[in-house]
Amino acid sequence: MELVIASNNKGKIREIKPLIEGIEVLSLQDVGFTDDIAEPFHTFEQNALAKASAINAFTKKNTFADDSGICVNALNGEPGVDSAHYSGTRDDEQNLQKVLKELQGADDRTAFYKAVICLIWEDEVYYFEGVCEGRIIEEKRGEGGFGYDPIFVPDGYDQTFAELPLDIKNTISHRGKAVKKMVEFLNAKIPASA
Repeated sequence: MELVIASNNKGKIREIKPLIEGIEVLSLQDVGFTDDIAEPFHTFEQNALAKASAINAFTKKNTFADDSGICVNALNGEPGVDSAHYSGTRDDEQNLQKVLKELQGADDRTAFYKAVICLIWEDEVYYFEGVCEGRIIEEKRGEGGFGYDPIFVPDGYDQTFAELPLDIKNTISHRGKAVKKMVEFLNAKIPASA
């Protein structure tokens, strides 16, 4: 049983693969897809569907894609769906620095990560969502993770996503929660379709 993840983001793939057992997870590199996939939409759901649909059409395999971002309450939910290119470029450091700059002097530093997975399984479309609440700290900490992880501290913890061990991050993260829902769905589906 194979499942294609519509991503070449090594950090994302490294987080997701251990969560899915009994199914071979293939990256875009594994299936030879090299084009860029446009993400022109203004919701996580629409962008995830656009990516999953493109790869499903290319591979004719079961496919999933996620779209995710960080939503900062003091910035009216920004960067949100624009998290990957908030600074005008797909540069994690520049995006992160823009958020820090915009939050200078802000009392409310609460934020949440949101992930929406679109799964195309046997030509049917399913969605799974995960949210992780937390706050933005004032300077980067930690070497792990990617994106905004060095400045995001999840509720109930004092370490950033970039400092937490991957197994803990996967348990509490937005993406981990969404993937867990998808895996539970797949585990229920696989015996029926095997």
